[in-house]
Amino acid sequence: MKKIFNLLNVLWTLFFSLLMIAPSAFAQEDSPDAMIKSVTEEVLSIVRQDKDIQSGNTQKAINLVETKVLPHFNFQRMTSLAVGRDWNKANAEQKKRLTEEFKTLLVRTYSNALTGYRNQTVRYRPTRMQAGDTEVVVKSEILQPGNKPIQLQYSVERQNEGWKVYDVVVAGVSLVSNYRSTFNQEVSANGIDGLIKMLVDKNQQNNPNKQ
Repeated sequence: MKKIFNLLNVLWTLFFSLLMIAPSAFAQEDSPDAMIKSVTEEVLSIVRQDKDIQSGNTQKAINLVETKVLPHFNFQRMTSLAVGRDWNKANAEQKKRLTEEFKTLLVRTYSNALTGYRNQTVRYRPTRMQAGDTEVVVKSEILQPGNKPIQLQYSVERQNEGWKVYDVVVAGVSLVSNYRSTFNQEVSANGIDGLIKMLVDKNQQNNPNKQ
């Protein structure tokens, strides 16, 4: 399980890098697979040339994720899926706190790993999509020299402002499902407020500005 979690760290880092582009560019693409492909090609070029990120500037990576990536995620849906059956136990304020803390956890965790990104490339598989579909799975493969391709699937949904990501499946492992067991255990032991506190504590530990 540790190996899978480490793999999720690396590949979610790559996934975040694929989406580091201004929101205006997304409006030019009407299909989710075309959007992801066009963003990928531009962003990989940017990341390879960014010496600050490559040298370990985590704060710069965080700033990039916060300004370029977050607008293209549905973090409330991601959080509700990660929390699972316990989501309905939370009131409106608790749901807001959970969403904000989970978003911060993902940004800080994978921005740190982003500094290790180098030369992975992406190959895309045909996307099956019918007219009027509002949810689509975009399939791709991560190619790494000397290793087998790793399957990477993006679950995206159409909203008024465009396509948004709500889950990623890496080598058969869902990002949101990967957190669910831990979250359920925490809620069972300490309630919704206990889960919020757990996320707050993790985010404080991962804060790059922590003295």
